Formats: sequence, C-alpha cells, structure tokens
Amino acid sequence: MILLVHSELDIAGVNIAKHVLQNYPFTQTSQAFQENPVYKAQIGSNHVKFVTLKEEGVNAQTLSKSFPHAELMVFISRHSSQSGTPTLTVHAPGNLGAAELGGLPRSVSVAPARAMQTVLKALSRLKREMRLDYEVSFEGTHHGPSLLVPTMFVELGSSECQWRDQTAAGAVAQAAMEAVAEFGKPSGNAVLGIGGTHYNGKFTQMALSGEAAFGHMIPKYAVPNVDSEILAQCIKRTHEKVDRTILDWKGIKSEDKPDLLSMLKKIGLPIKKV
Repeated sequence: MILLVHSELDIAGVNIAKHVLQNYPFTQTSQAFQENPVYKAQIGSNHVKFVTLKEEGVNAQTLSKSFPHAELMVFISRHSSQSGTPTLTVHAPGNLGAAELGGLPRSVSVAPARAMQTVLKALSRLKREMRLDYEVSFEGTHHGPSLLVPTMFVELGSSECQWRDQTAAGAVAQAAMEAVAEFGKPSGNAVLGIGGTHYNGKFTQMALSGEAAFGHMIPKYAVPNVDSEILAQCIKRTHEKVDRTILDWKGIKSEDKPDLLSMLKKIGLPIKKV
C-alpha cells in the first residue's frame, strides 16, 4: 500500500490534493484519520490511501504506526525559501544533525531513489509542457519526519504566490501520481550524493539525464556535521541498493575533504567526483 499525505495547514498541499482528488479515481472510505476522511484508489498495480493531517507534515513522526503496511509515503506540500524563487522540488526527509524542524536528531527516513527520480523527470517535463516559469530541483535531505519507510516530499514553492498557483499545483499532483503508479516496478541501484548547495544542480541534471538515481543528498553545509554513522545510515536507509558515492568535489570545503574521504574509504563504496 502507498500512502499519499497532505496537511490541512498547508495551502500548497491543500491545492495539490484538490487536483489529485479531481483527476484520479479516489473514493471516500468509511475510515477517518485525525478526524478527516480517508480516500482510496487503485493506481496501476498499487493500492493507494490518501490522508489529511491536522498537523504539519514535518511533525508526522508517528504516521507509520497508524499505517504499518505502507510501502511508500508521499507527502505533497509547500516549499519555503527566503528567496521566494518559484521552484518545484523533491527530496527525502530526515535530519543529518539536530532535529530543528520535526523528526528525530541524526535520523533519516528511507530514501526512495527511483521514485524521486520519476518525480523529478515528470516535473521537468511538465514544466516544459505547461510553460511553467519554475525551477525544478532536488533538495538535500532535511527536516522531519524520520521514518523507517521509503518517504519523499514533493513540493511547490517558494512563497504564497506559488502555493496558490493552481496550474503548478496540478503539475505537482501529476508528478507525484506518476511516481505512485511506477513504484514497485523493477529498478536499478542508487547513489549517495555529497556536496554542493541545498539545491544541487549537478545532481539534478545527472538524475534527469538518467546517469544516476540519487537517494540521500548531503549538502556542503551539512558535511562538517556528518560522521561514519550518518554516512552508513544514509546508505542503509535507501530503498534501492547504493552502489557508489558521487561527490560534488568543488562543492565541498577543502578542510572537510580529508575526513570525508577517510570515512568513505572505510565504508568501501566506489567514489566518483563530478
């Protein structure tokens, strides 16, 4: 079962949810969750449930206890940034360090690399087809919840103007549902990405070209706080087998490189510098 999630407190999430319910064969069930109706649908070969949270999605740390059979969780939500740049993003949640915005400290969710790549490709295609003046990008792993289930956030941002953009909300809904339909089909391996900015353009382009499917991505600013335990956790908590590490070499501070390379050598994964 795949669980699709949005929060009633999230303007973008509510708007994306409207497009999901209008354009896909969801029916209301007799079940309720957090006093909101639960919807269900068959999407491809996957049984999907759609729930509304009364809390913010980043705080849904106990969600997997309520839906223990979920094989994938997809949060549709707003994206916020100080720049306000119109952006369509996808990323795995979890905290590489302290839990500053939900989740658990030093605990990441399971990253569904192929599903995130499917979303990214769909967003890029829909941007062209719908002539959306938005950037499309991966984000580094950040914020809660920290779940032991493949989990991704598909987001519309970066300010209220975009959160209320119905055309862009429709694109996010379609991209998320394309990944839902594809989930469970045979897929290859994944990679761990390290370095670069929070919105890593190199990793985004590599995924769009089909060169690599990224699971967790550790941005430059988080590298100093990462140790062998977190690196091993990011590898273990990826839905697909991680067969190599890709380093955005110029996007890593020179003083952080020796320790990082030493830790990666101990883990034993092949390294590629880009």
